[in-house]
Amino acid sequence: MLLDDNYSVIMAGGAGTRLWPFSRQSHPKQFHDMLDTKRTFLQETVARLEGICPKENIFVVTNVEYRQIVKDQLPFLTDEQILLEPFKRNTAPCVAYATYKIAKKNPKANVLVLPADQTIDEVDLFQKTLQTTLAYATAHDSLMTLGIKPTRPDTGYGYIQYDTEQTESDIRKVRQFTEKPNVEYAKLFIDSGDFVWNAGIFIANLKTMQNAIETHIPEVAELFAQAQADFYTSKEAVAIEKAYSHCRDISMDKGIMEKAENVRVVLSTFGWSDMGTWKSIYEKANKDTHGNSLKGKNILAYDTENCIIRTPKDKLVVVQGLKDYIIAEHDGVLMICHIDEEQRVREFVADAKEKGQKYI
Repeated sequence: MLLDDNYSVIMAGGAGTRLWPFSRQSHPKQFHDMLDTKRTFLQETVARLEGICPKENIFVVTNVEYRQIVKDQLPFLTDEQILLEPFKRNTAPCVAYATYKIAKKNPKANVLVLPADQTIDEVDLFQKTLQTTLAYATAHDSLMTLGIKPTRPDTGYGYIQYDTEQTESDIRKVRQFTEKPNVEYAKLFIDSGDFVWNAGIFIANLKTMQNAIETHIPEVAELFAQAQADFYTSKEAVAIEKAYSHCRDISMDKGIMEKAENVRVVLSTFGWSDMGTWKSIYEKANKDTHGNSLKGKNILAYDTENCIIRTPKDKLVVVQGLKDYIIAEHDGVLMICHIDEEQRVREFVADAKEKGQKYI
């Protein structure tokens, strides 16, 4: 396996509504440093790809309005490495666009697709897992995905059931995908011992990925095959706008992975979290002896436990008598919400829109 044949596609076009008010339409979560690491989620994702593929083989797929943010955060990228989506169409068109673009450049490529908003605890183990998976994908006609061995019955993740008959390898045949379950089903999945969390990371050699797109979402394949002639030219943006305007909204899981027979999951233990909610940020963030995660220059907390507080550096914030709350202020919006009610954030955003577009 040649390193130069490995390509990484980072999906960075989502709006991240559930992390409002920090994550906004104009500046979503993947472009923030939510965990005080001095790097944004996007920058952290790129840093983890060291030794996996050359920097010139990294593509970022994002919305056209985020082009400059991506350029600012990843100045090494050329314009050809930033794939601009004119409309939001979910992950399958995103992967199709990148696949057909890479195909024009290197038909022998291996393709790694990953979201821009995840955290990894053991980066070395993560990289080793990717290298093993890429080597397998090079030699096999298999769509690969990474499955995280679950540590709790989490209802916020999708699950993958795998075949338990084969035990000599961590690469297993997939039996089925399951959307986010309720807590009773999640507990059953954990107890059964043959389910893993779906990390939303996809790996395959280019031929396998392209065949899967053509087989399972042929109408999407046709649109990007037509646009491919204009890739790497001044006509690409027009060709992509035409393709996306006719493209349906569909995810990789629904469009391809749940239908394909050649799907394999790699059982993984490198410590993974999807940073989609305030609770997930709280769980990964540093905390004081009272269980509070505080980020702000002047925060005074009294009789306060297990809260996540994110406020501007120039503001003095006094909090008394709260437990298990989110207190987040950013760019003119202050949100105070019990952490167990965080699923209502999307409701808050919808109502805030009526107060003005600038608030969302």
